[in-house]
Amino acid sequence: MLTFVPTPIGNLNDISFRALKALEEAEIIFCEDTRVSKKLLNLLKDKFNIFPKVQKYISLHSHNEDILISSIDKSIFEKSVIYISDAGMPAISDPGAKLINFCIKESIEYDVLAGANAVLLAYVMSGFLDKEFTFFGFLSNKGSKRSEELNYLLTHKFNTVLYEAPHRILKLINEIVSIDEDRELFLVKEITKLHQKSFRASAKNLKESLQDVNLKGEWCVVIKAKEKTLNQITKRDIINLDIPKKLKAKLLSKISGEDIKKCYNDLIQN
Repeated sequence: MLTFVPTPIGNLNDISFRALKALEEAEIIFCEDTRVSKKLLNLLKDKFNIFPKVQKYISLHSHNEDILISSIDKSIFEKSVIYISDAGMPAISDPGAKLINFCIKESIEYDVLAGANAVLLAYVMSGFLDKEFTFFGFLSNKGSKRSEELNYLLTHKFNTVLYEAPHRILKLINEIVSIDEDRELFLVKEITKLHQKSFRASAKNLKESLQDVNLKGEWCVVIKAKEKTLNQITKRDIINLDIPKKLKAKLLSKISGEDIKKCYNDLIQN
C-alpha cells in the first residue's frame, strides 16, 4: 500500500492525525529530499510523541523520478510505504503525479490524505468571490515565454493563483503594472508561518507599498480576472500587448474570425 501524505507548509500544528499515523507506521518513505524529510520526522516525533519505524528513505524528485519509477520492484508496496514532498500536498507543483500514474497503470493500491495546500489557502484568503479559478504554479523565470504566459493569464476569464519566489515578486508586480496597472491582486507570503503577511490592492498601489516590505519567503499571488470578457477586448488592446506577433495574430484571429495568416501579415505591414 502506498499513501501520499501532505506535510505542513510552515506550521507543524497543521499535520493531521491521519498523517501522523501514516508517518509512524511507514516502513519505507519516498521523499523529495531525505535530509528535509528526516528533519521533519524528528520534529514531529518530538512534538507529538510518535515513534516512527522507518527502515529506508528513498529520494524521488523531479530529476530522477522517471528512472526511479521505471526500476521500482512492485513488491516494495507489500510493505507500508508513503510518499511526502518537502512541504504541502504531493503532486501540486511538487513530484508525485508520476508515481500516482504508475500505481494506476500497475494496479497498485494507493491513497491520498487530506492536508495543507497553499493554493487553496491563498484563494480563500483573497476574498475573490468567483467559485472557479485556475492554478498556474510558477511562471517561466524570464524571456518571451514568461511574457507570453503572463499576458495569457491577464486576459484569462478566471482568477489565477501563482507561486513566486521572493527575488522575483517585485519583478512580477512591475510586469503586471506595465500591462494593467489597475488589476486587483492578492498577495500572501510565508503562509501559515510566523511572519505571514498579506496584501490586497491594485498592481500600481502594490508596487509602491511593497518597496519597504521584507520580501523574504515564498509568495502566493492571486490575480483577479479582467472584468470584461475576451469578446469585449478590442483589436487595439491586442496590438498594444508586448508579445510576439505570431501570438498577437492568434488572438486577433480569435476575436475577429479572420485567418491567422492574414492577421499576421497585417501586423507586419503596419
